[in-house]
Amino acid sequence: MNHPIFAGVHPSWNEVLEPLNESIIGIYESISHSDFIPKTDRILAPLHYPLDEIKVVIVGQDPYPNPEYADGFAFSVREEVAPFPASLINIFKELESDLGIALPSSGNLERWSAQGVMLINRTLTTTPGESHAHQRSGWLEITASIIGEVASRGVVGILWGGNAHQLADLFDESSVIKSAHPSPLSAYRGFFGSRPFSRANEVLINRGVTPILW
Repeated sequence: MNHPIFAGVHPSWNEVLEPLNESIIGIYESISHSDFIPKTDRILAPLHYPLDEIKVVIVGQDPYPNPEYADGFAFSVREEVAPFPASLINIFKELESDLGIALPSSGNLERWSAQGVMLINRTLTTTPGESHAHQRSGWLEITASIIGEVASRGVVGILWGGNAHQLADLFDESSVIKSAHPSPLSAYRGFFGSRPFSRANEVLINRGVTPILW
């Protein structure tokens, strides 16, 4: 766990990551011969929060290809980024439609992570300017293991897009909320109107768990 890629990872993940460490470092070494995003210490950013506090996991596909946008958390951008990426704008449109929450001033979604929402992509890195560049690098197996651990603890899974849907069987059927990806290419094929935020909170409330302040 001394490798720079593990910087900031919460100690509660150590046991989960131990059998994956060698593979994670191997993937990192294979991609580090050329440019990649996000930065090394942000690749595992979704694991910077305690494992046992996770209530919801939102699963995306891979990082934003724009280096200014990619910051380790799925769909999130740094505080100063404006305008927002198109997928994030669509997420906020659905949030307003679902819960009446007006467009936030910041696209940084760590305010969700601090409440127990894990924001993780199936593929954790890409080449600047390219989508899906590292899809065959080995990340899919790593994230399947990580998300499988979270799912085994009964969290709600919000799965956006085909890559995320592949993990639906890891979750209890009552805990899965699936829809199209919020990308402009697919948002009108089932993302808009899917009400993921209210549905996730409904599941949490029914279980006696404090809902998320989206």
